Amino acid sequence: MPTAKPRARTYDSAKIRAAVTRQFGQVHGAIRGLTAEQLAAPTGLGDWTVRELAVHLTMTVESVSRCLDEPEPAGRPTGLLEYPQLTAGFAEAVAEHTQGVAERKPDLVGLYDEVAERFERRLADATDGRLLAVRSGAMRLADYLVTRTVELVVHTDDLNRATGLGIPLERQAVAACTRLLADTLAARAPGASTEVRIPPYAVVQCIEGPRHTRGTPPNVVETDPLTWIRLATGRTDWQSALDGAKVAASGERADLAALLPLMS
Repeated sequence: MPTAKPRARTYDSAKIRAAVTRQFGQVHGAIRGLTAEQLAAPTGLGDWTVRELAVHLTMTVESVSRCLDEPEPAGRPTGLLEYPQLTAGFAEAVAEHTQGVAERKPDLVGLYDEVAERFERRLADATDGRLLAVRSGAMRLADYLVTRTVELVVHTDDLNRATGLGIPLERQAVAACTRLLADTLAARAPGASTEVRIPPYAVVQCIEGPRHTRGTPPNVVETDPLTWIRLATGRTDWQSALDGAKVAASGERADLAALLPLMS
């Protein structure tokens, strides 16, 4: 009998809206203190500098405002669990757009001020079910905002590693990001032979094989949210996480190397 794929979980819209706003606000405040030398430093993300990464972070929320300015699209909305697998297809276009914005907007602080103000204003009267024409297709606003937690958390972490700023990661944003990426793993490798634990935010079962019904599962993977996010987005690899004791894995079906990253 085929294994049923998991359904996308629901998210509290008010909490997600607040999480996106607060996480962008944390970055907004931090970039004001960056020096010219820091902005010119490499990030390890291709040839992006810190400045280009900071610009890209504005695009994470500006895309919401831009889509709300456009008419609602027709067609079936893209589901949340479909989103991660579609991102690689438009990575090049995103990089080109980032470079273009960076060249057109030399005042980084002014850009952040502008984007934050517009986002707050446009989001205020937008309904959760409003369809947006995003790169991956039509998507409900409520779902698209969940994807914004992934982009914001991942790239804020990138910015921290590149600059040492220590920008706080907003708890609700990390929770949503962790859960969406965990659910994506379960959807990509449906099954119930392996339990993946990412306390305190997510537990999912995945990978075909003997189904576990009671007691301690025979195949268990456990890690912390930030390590999971880095694994799922290709910021670190499975073996490095194991070697660094960032992941505990037991059982013959507890090797996730072939399934990662989920998006990059």
